[in-house]
Amino acid sequence: MQIPHIVSTQDSDLSNILTTRINNKTKPLGSLGLLETIAHQIGLIQKNTHPTLVDPAIIVFAADHGIVAENISAYPQSVTWQMVENFLADGAAINVFARQNNCALHIVDAGVIHDFGDRPQLWDRKIALGTQNFIHQAAMTAEQCVTAIAHGIALAKALPGNIVGFGEMGIGNTTAAAAIMHKITGLPLAECVGAGTALDAAGIAHKQSVIQRAVDVHAGVVEPLEILATFGGFEIAMMVGAMLGAAERRSVLLIDGFIVTSALLIAAQLRPEILDYCIFAHCSDERGHRQMLAHLNARPLLQLGLRLGEGTGGALALPLVQAAVHFMAEMATFDSAAVSQSN
Repeated sequence: MQIPHIVSTQDSDLSNILTTRINNKTKPLGSLGLLETIAHQIGLIQKNTHPTLVDPAIIVFAADHGIVAENISAYPQSVTWQMVENFLADGAAINVFARQNNCALHIVDAGVIHDFGDRPQLWDRKIALGTQNFIHQAAMTAEQCVTAIAHGIALAKALPGNIVGFGEMGIGNTTAAAAIMHKITGLPLAECVGAGTALDAAGIAHKQSVIQRAVDVHAGVVEPLEILATFGGFEIAMMVGAMLGAAERRSVLLIDGFIVTSALLIAAQLRPEILDYCIFAHCSDERGHRQMLAHLNARPLLQLGLRLGEGTGGALALPLVQAAVHFMAEMATFDSAAVSQSN
């Protein structure tokens, strides 16, 4: 598998032009805050002083996890396929928010333990019926990991637009994400493990002990793709590929919460330049997400106490990203509006 080549967006000449264009809008310098930063960033991504957003989309990747056998979730594994059915029936939060914001929504079966049959609304890229229990063996083989990444790359490259958000569904995937976070960031496991699907304190402690046992078993695993294959899920691996593929074609990447950011931790190890393309939708209420964002030097747009997943944070942040490009395109300058500037 060829890891996509991602070009840094850094361009000092274009950056200066964009800054001047933003500063000449009819407002005090910096008064639109993070929206100015986003407008500048998207201008660099698109290599254009008049950036636009076209055909926004969110891809939700779903898969099951063998680690669920260790009783690390408050919900049964069957909820994964049941929620996929809910997505397909247009009944989940992500359906509501994507529809509200005129955002295309794509659902991918990356490895759910269920036979959905031939469903036109579902992209079937099933690698296997869930991963293995990583307390005993690697969650997936190296070949399965590579295949999942390759599927993600291809899916992202097939999208028609220039901005894509990422979402996920998979009972047990906060456990996988916490293990990945711990291995990539080196932060203590206690800072990486949270409530997931509403575990109580005893449940969180148990989940942490399960991950610790798995980390001890796989102590020699240190390379990013090894970490992904050992502790990850098929939906996380496919998101890694989709992020890399989207950034290669210079799309804006809308990064959701804890699990999506765990995929980005891997992608950024493989291609650090990918961070130039990322807009961080929100800071989740899942323990560890704030530290993930700090590790990536990321500034999230929203902090709403979300911890649902599904790409919901990305869908909710999309209007703010659109506002950033709209003010660049439509807001008057001091000269055009005949407004005096500060002394």
